[in-house]
Amino acid sequence: MKLLLDTHAYIWWTSDLKRLSAKARKAIGARASHVHVSAISAYEMAFKHRSGDLPRVGPLLMRLDEDLAERGFTQLPVTLEHGRRAGELADEHGDPFDRLLAAQAIVERMAIVTNDEKLAALGATCLW
Repeated sequence: MKLLLDTHAYIWWTSDLKRLSAKARKAIGARASHVHVSAISAYEMAFKHRSGDLPRVGPLLMRLDEDLAERGFTQLPVTLEHGRRAGELADEHGDPFDRLLAAQAIVERMAIVTNDEKLAALGATCLW
């Protein structure tokens, strides 16, 4: 199964597993899963860390490449198709980070691991 972790799902996987649903933990940990973390999540974490909304992600940000490699997660870059699709999505969800993540999940045919039900309204397949 191809999975894209929403930013909060990635943070919780690294620091607070209890906040993830049992279904999400099982899917992420499954040997058959191909887990991806988007460049958008790196941007969102850095942006929100700088603004004070995510004060504890500083150490994770400093070693993001290493953390992904250690966990066997794959980096997902942002493409022109992702940007175009994000701009075409309906306006039910105004958060630009989430719109891009939803677009990536749709374009790449991945389930996005998220507890944000609004991503499903954008057309993304969600797993929680």
